[in-house]
Amino acid sequence: VQLQASGGGWVQTGGSLRLSCVASGRTFNRYVMAWFRQAPGKEREFVAAIRWDGASTYYTDSVKGRFTISRDNAKNTVYLQMNTLKPEDTAAYYCAAPKASYLYTGRAARNYDYWGQGTQVTVSS
Repeated sequence: VQLQASGGGWVQTGGSLRLSCVASGRTFNRYVMAWFRQAPGKEREFVAAIRWDGASTYYTDSVKGRFTISRDNAKNTVYLQMNTLKPEDTAAYYCAAPKASYLYTGRAARNYDYWGQGTQVTVSS
């Protein structure tokens, strides 16, 4: 399984970015997909996840109302639309997926088995 994340960049406070993650190596529409982020000196933290069919989404409180996770199963791609960005959103963003199919594995990074390479998001004040 390979995950390829892209879309990061530099943006001013209040701006927007859309991250993408393309998956390959297995049947995409059977698996939860998630986004995590990690700022320098901090632990990797859960940002959002989406069920295999898109019917349910999950967010950490700090991004609710600003970020939207979505997926296009025909393109094997998961997205993270980030609006009203804040300096505290600055981090490397990683897409992730579990081994288990048809199962939401929660918000702990240890429950995800496959990881993309990370894409840097920098929000300036």
